[in-house]
Amino acid sequence: MKFGVPKEVFEGEARVALTPESAKQLQKLGYDCAIETGAGALAGFSDKDYEEAGVEVIKTAPALWKDCDIVAKVRQPNETEMKRLKKGQTLISFFNPGGNEEGMETAKAKGANVIAMEMVPRISRAQKMDALSSMANIAGYRAVIEAGNNFGRFFTGQITAAGKVPPAKVLVVGAGVAGLAAIGTSTSLGAVTYAFDVRPEVAEQVESMGAEFVYLDFEEEQQDGAATGGYASVSSPEFREAQLAKFRELAPEMDIVITTALIPNREAPELWTKDMVEAMKPGSVIVDLAAEKGGNCKLTVKDEKIVTDNGVTIIGYTDFPSRMATQASTLYATNIRHMMTDLTPEKDGQINHNMEDDVIRGATVTYEGEITFPPPPPKVAAIAAKPKEKVKEKTPEEKRAEEVAAFKAQTKQQVTLIAVGAVLLLGVGLVAPASFMQHFIVFVLSVFVGFQVIWNVSHSLHTPLMAVTNAISSIIILGALLQIGSGNWLVILLAALSVFMAGINIFGGFLVTRRMLAMFQKS
Repeated sequence: MKFGVPKEVFEGEARVALTPESAKQLQKLGYDCAIETGAGALAGFSDKDYEEAGVEVIKTAPALWKDCDIVAKVRQPNETEMKRLKKGQTLISFFNPGGNEEGMETAKAKGANVIAMEMVPRISRAQKMDALSSMANIAGYRAVIEAGNNFGRFFTGQITAAGKVPPAKVLVVGAGVAGLAAIGTSTSLGAVTYAFDVRPEVAEQVESMGAEFVYLDFEEEQQDGAATGGYASVSSPEFREAQLAKFRELAPEMDIVITTALIPNREAPELWTKDMVEAMKPGSVIVDLAAEKGGNCKLTVKDEKIVTDNGVTIIGYTDFPSRMATQASTLYATNIRHMMTDLTPEKDGQINHNMEDDVIRGATVTYEGEITFPPPPPKVAAIAAKPKEKVKEKTPEEKRAEEVAAFKAQTKQQVTLIAVGAVLLLGVGLVAPASFMQHFIVFVLSVFVGFQVIWNVSHSLHTPLMAVTNAISSIIILGALLQIGSGNWLVILLAALSVFMAGINIFGGFLVTRRMLAMFQKS
């Protein structure tokens, strides 16, 4: 079967769904690869690069669509491209099935199979095919670069001969893939970074990247993002008001605001209002990554950069991944290649469209003349973290009562053990000779003392403590050496075994201790 990639027709789109490197990997799966002339030029891949990788270069798009069994694209196909589909052909692309009913009906009528890359389930096994995350990662990074390009100061603070420069303060609203990428880039550039998200489980992720998580003084149970495919759920009106109040408090302090809040198939929630923009300092920058769905900022203009009356720059570009076309194409082509790997389990160049597979079924929107969108929930779903139960803190009186009760119980146990031991010892003394009892009492006391010393030691200290104890306690080797000269063969055998085992304790104990001490020494 032939795998083909046409040139993107969407205005300004520079990405391509096939790179020379991914073409080599597809050829190993048994596919012949083709590409339209100039399809990779804007991403930095020439026709010559493709030819050297064994890819056929086809001059026109209609010829490519006609000649290929599988067609891969980046952007949603337009009406002209949809008309070029043929029966049994497979299209792999971003498709927007939730808002593209006409496209699905066309694909159904044509008998084509459509795989929408944005519909890949967000489960562990499918991460390598998650094109949404790949592109969001680039968008988050690029948002910080665009902000820096429009911001008149350094990100990092500096102390120079010419004066002191304070670090920029950056607020990232939404800590999904794009948000985390923006946080990582911002902190690496030296900015003081703050982040907010309605999902409580991302706070640790934000803080691990060196940013400060913005908490609300508001109690509301939020659903774990793992249970909703990694996306935030809709918040209550009360929570939203508390959120906006917090943003109004932060607005005058922030130099750069990057908003990434978006819920699939919904208009972007308005999080940065007009009065917040007016409260910001002149020279501040807002980058709205949700501009394609209306924007998180009230004043955002889609695909434009504007400057407000008070000097705040608002960037509403929707083509951030395309602005890094080489990197975006490399990642997207890799996502496509992994999808093809799952579709070709035999590596024989033939598609096996297994609708029992969670990933393939989830991404398929039309199959064999039927619309299969929306897909059923995957059989294997991410497990949401269980909310931590709040443990009521005990009062000093309760703690004291527990300590007294524990002490009494421990004392009772020890007194009982001593009493039982004394009775048993007395019983042995009634029948054993006096010479035996002298040694037996010493033995019993040694066992008791050893038990008391070792039993309450923390498990983390057992290895070093036992190592030294074994070495020192092996003084019993002296007794064994004294008995080894006995004329009784049984005594000699037992003494020899005692010397052997005690020797292991001595040398092994000191060797283990030496190795452990070496772990804490500088080389």
